[in-house]
Amino acid sequence: MLLRNMKRSLSVVAAAALLLGASGARADWGLNLPVGVTPISQTAYSLHMLILWICVAIGVVVFGAMFISILRHRKSKGAVPAQFHESTTVEILWTIIPFLILVSMAVPATKALIAMEDTSDSDISIKVTAYQWKWQYEYLDEGIGFFSNLSTPNDQIYGNAEKGPHYLLEVDNKMVVPVGKKVRLLLTASDVIHAWWVPELGMKKDAIPGFINEMWIRADQPGVYRGQCAELCGRDHGFMPIVVEALSEADYSQWVADQQAASAAAAADDDREMDMGELMTRGEKVYGTHCAACHQANGAGLPGAFPGLVGSPLIKGPVAGHVDIVMNGRSGTAMAAFGGQLSDADLAAVITYERNAWGNDTGDLLQPSDIKAAR
Repeated sequence: MLLRNMKRSLSVVAAAALLLGASGARADWGLNLPVGVTPISQTAYSLHMLILWICVAIGVVVFGAMFISILRHRKSKGAVPAQFHESTTVEILWTIIPFLILVSMAVPATKALIAMEDTSDSDISIKVTAYQWKWQYEYLDEGIGFFSNLSTPNDQIYGNAEKGPHYLLEVDNKMVVPVGKKVRLLLTASDVIHAWWVPELGMKKDAIPGFINEMWIRADQPGVYRGQCAELCGRDHGFMPIVVEALSEADYSQWVADQQAASAAAAADDDREMDMGELMTRGEKVYGTHCAACHQANGAGLPGAFPGLVGSPLIKGPVAGHVDIVMNGRSGTAMAAFGGQLSDADLAAVITYERNAWGNDTGDLLQPSDIKAAR
């Protein structure tokens, strides 16, 4: 029986070794916190290392004393237990020493916590709103805003193509900040609780519907930093990445100017008419970004979870009903309201696309002015 159990254990160990050794099963073997690129992340790392070494020293002293006592005062060497009771000196020592150790950890920890919550004197304020499953960034001082969506291709997600280097950690629109500037983030959510977390920036904060949480970051090195939602926010929780790019001040100013120009162009789109070809092209892009995760790229939906759009009563029914559900969502379901997320032109394009793609061919064509009237 013993031999059989040993063979079974060796088989399990061998199988585990093969799995860990396989190139497709290797994971990041990092054993420590990232140092990060912000003052808070570096403070957290230093505090972590300080407390780690205090714990190591305590472990060495305590277990060292135990092992020495066990070896030198064992019964086989004729050791006789000492008889004593209530040593005032020992009582004082084992009270004062732990107190001093706790104070040595509490003082820097308290300073770090106070610094983490101090959002005063910020250079830039960005409102961050979480949605299932995307982020909206509004630059309150620059008057610009945009949504940030997962941009990993569906072929990679469904295993039809090789995974990219930033699989599930890439977005269509990065949050951009200037290097060396204190950026205050105002966090909230539109539906359920989410959490904004980028490890190298050293901060994580919940985004809660109906509440505004504050945090701040200051990236001292240019680069691209990746994170993701750290709350279980629903079915596609794993498809909600965060990408922050830190640029030099000159490059950041140019980026702001480009964003303002793009916003002006988008506003102009809401006041013009588009032909069917332009609407279908734009609508396909909007659908792929905002709708395909639930209704699938081919409009087939997910039986029992999300309805298909191919030949559905909604698509074949009155245009007004289709417009209403896309703009206002459907209570009690995962269908979000896109009226506040998409422009008039994007809404007109995606509804036109849904009514004419995948063989629906209703011939219905909506213009941004139709959406504006529906609002």
